[in-house]
Amino acid sequence: MPVTAPPHFVPPAERPELRRRLLAARRAFAATPDFQAAEHAVRQALSPLLAQLEPELLGVYWPLAGEFDPGPQPWPRALPSARRTPAEMVFRRWDGATPTAQDECGIATACGAVAVPDVVLVPCVGFTREGYRLGYGGGYFDRWLAAHPGVTTIGLAWSGAEARFAVEPHDHPLTLVLTERELIAPE
Repeated sequence: MPVTAPPHFVPPAERPELRRRLLAARRAFAATPDFQAAEHAVRQALSPLLAQLEPELLGVYWPLAGEFDPGPQPWPRALPSARRTPAEMVFRRWDGATPTAQDECGIATACGAVAVPDVVLVPCVGFTREGYRLGYGGGYFDRWLAAHPGVTTIGLAWSGAEARFAVEPHDHPLTLVLTERELIAPE
């Protein structure tokens, strides 16, 4: 995504519109030649970061259109699996094979045992310098993070997704945010 200044502060009522704008910008960015270079830059920065963290179980995600694809990793992995009622998410151990199952949100997931990763890669529609994430609006990651406060979380985002939005009580800051341009360590 082209680097732009974060938009002016967005109040809570305007988060859905911000989400729509950021998703549209991400789709447009994914259709450009710069997208592959950005993916390469994130991959080059992510590998040594994960080597330093040495996860026992790495929580990854199945990438949606325009998201960074974490691809194969040398650590045991788990994929999220969401349920709509009650709205909750768990991680399931994953063998790395193309998933044949989908969760209740229609996203590919694993069928392995439920497990709690110690490091989780979190896709971001938007993010703030303070480590807050704007997701798709379902609150699945927020609820999971609230239930697992000791987990190291790495938000993966494109630099053009930086935004300023109201932090709500259910929002939980990420440990780190990685873009194709920088690693942000919120205080």
